[in-house]
Amino acid sequence: MLLLSGPNMGGNELKYVSECIETGWVSSVGAYVDKFEKLSAEFAGTKYAVATSSGTTALHTCLVMLGVNAHDYVIAPNITFIATCNSIKYTGAGLILMDADEQNWQMDLNLLEEFLENETEQKKGACHLKKDGKRIPVIMPVHVLGNMCDMDRLMALAQKHNLVVLEDSTEALGSYYKGKHAGSFGIMGTFSYNGNKIITTGGGGMIITNDEPLAKKAKHLTTQAKSDPFEYIHDEIGYNYRLVNVAAAMGVAQMEQLPGFLKRKKEIIEFYKNELSGIGDITWQEVSNDVNPNWWLPTLKTSKQREVLKLLNDAKMQSRPFWVPMNQLRMFKDELYYHKTNRSDFIYNHCLSIPCSTNISQAQLKAVADKIKEAY
Repeated sequence: MLLLSGPNMGGNELKYVSECIETGWVSSVGAYVDKFEKLSAEFAGTKYAVATSSGTTALHTCLVMLGVNAHDYVIAPNITFIATCNSIKYTGAGLILMDADEQNWQMDLNLLEEFLENETEQKKGACHLKKDGKRIPVIMPVHVLGNMCDMDRLMALAQKHNLVVLEDSTEALGSYYKGKHAGSFGIMGTFSYNGNKIITTGGGGMIITNDEPLAKKAKHLTTQAKSDPFEYIHDEIGYNYRLVNVAAAMGVAQMEQLPGFLKRKKEIIEFYKNELSGIGDITWQEVSNDVNPNWWLPTLKTSKQREVLKLLNDAKMQSRPFWVPMNQLRMFKDELYYHKTNRSDFIYNHCLSIPCSTNISQAQLKAVADKIKEAY
């Protein structure tokens, strides 16, 4: 099976993990956790980074620190992986799902502006939904597939309407808007290191921020809020959300290779775009000139989505459709969904992601492209 986006373990992973095992430093403290956090903050251009057990736990921790609760709403895109919305629901908050931009597949900023102007009001310096008076403290943009929206405009809208920006940049390690790294625009950002991401620790996440109190609070909360170095004294409800040292060792080895991985991802998307140019109605995600994406997961749009998916998967070339839109999932069907033409559904029914592991060969890329052409 040719994997969709498999891990590339061609560096020092075994060496560093073996060192953890040999020294006994395999759990939630150790030199590799500290080093992984330092490397992550430096790469993203932030002052602080706090490692977590997953991208989901990173998001949840951030929402807890921002005081989001069951009396609130959080604005999120309707096209995203479910972890975005799950992390919000863990707090008890309601969802305000925003439809996607038809071209770049990010949150539609025209729709967002219309919603904020017409459906919300300001009370005591906070944004509230007119319909029921509930507070909307946070907006969570997701950099879908490593692409980014107009962050200048999004940040301006957030500032105007008193919204805190928490970036779900779990797919966007190595993506930039006007030279600034994804996750570094809002109060906090998050990364994910699941096995299919551009780098992996098997499972893991990271919170990045320039806010020292929040960084300290994140580390405290993710280690069960233990407040005494000797006694088992805990000063608030905490979480077992820390990344273990043995996983962080993998992360350090992966970070050493990240520039090469990013270069390879760009070569892969360029090959696919050239090879499939003029084939049927195939188009690609629109990327602004202001955005330098990591091209984590090349995804094409076509009216023959299901035919192409069947051809590729029957040939053991792992490919998948886009995520089911959040408003179509049973758990979220009664949440607020703001849209005009329900473009999320169109994107879901026309887009598919194709094999793009950083260790894929040119011959394998050609085989995938040739198989896609058979549908036209």
